[in-house]
Amino acid sequence: MNTGFSALILAGSRGGVDPVAAYGDASHKALILLDGKTLLARVTQSLRDAGATRIAVSVSDDRVRAHAIALGLTVLTAAAGPSLSVREGIEALGTPLLVTTADHALLQPEWITRFLADAPPKADVAALLARQDVIEAAAPGTRRTYLRFADGAWSGCNLFYFATPRSVAALDLWAQVEADRKRPWRIVRRLGIGTLFRYLSGRLTLVAAIAHLGRLAGLDAAAVASPFGLAAVDVDKPADLDLVRSLIANG
Repeated sequence: MNTGFSALILAGSRGGVDPVAAYGDASHKALILLDGKTLLARVTQSLRDAGATRIAVSVSDDRVRAHAIALGLTVLTAAAGPSLSVREGIEALGTPLLVTTADHALLQPEWITRFLADAPPKADVAALLARQDVIEAAAPGTRRTYLRFADGAWSGCNLFYFATPRSVAALDLWAQVEADRKRPWRIVRRLGIGTLFRYLSGRLTLVAAIAHLGRLAGLDAAAVASPFGLAAVDVDKPADLDLVRSLIANG
């Protein structure tokens, strides 16, 4: 078990009515009840069971703030976007820092400990991803956003590890990826013409792409493959909430 690490849960919102929260009969997505516990409480418990000794949550809603305090979490005010909230989380908690989201409803301690164990020791920053075949074997019919590379189609798992102080250099890049996450070709275009050609010709692997993005930011970045397909399932839309409810009911 990994012990002594700090973690940050992103639980901010973009404002307005969240369709997933409304569908889940809650004022905020983090407060949706799943098997008797809020999503925020479920994520918090998994982090603690994995060995986290200090957990902060980035919030923009007073009801989420009150619930986080009741859970014994350090509360930070969310910034304008996830990457800025992570930057402020690193300023408050330091590194190493594990980052996840409040809507990671199925998060399990073993996913976290395996990710931390598999992250390369020299990496400044690491991201967990799962391949499409692994995801679909665990959750047939689920619809995710995939990045397609020579070694398969991959989806993010909402788990990031900022291992060293240098990792903050990845946050500007994260902000750009946030803006382009539904248009993968724009993300790859940032790699440069030679790497873009390798991508278009089907010869660029995910590991090589992430490593090259890291070099552009002046750090060592790593993609870690998850053997757990459900690690890529978060509650991004009402259909996801139906899926996680059915998985828990049948689990």
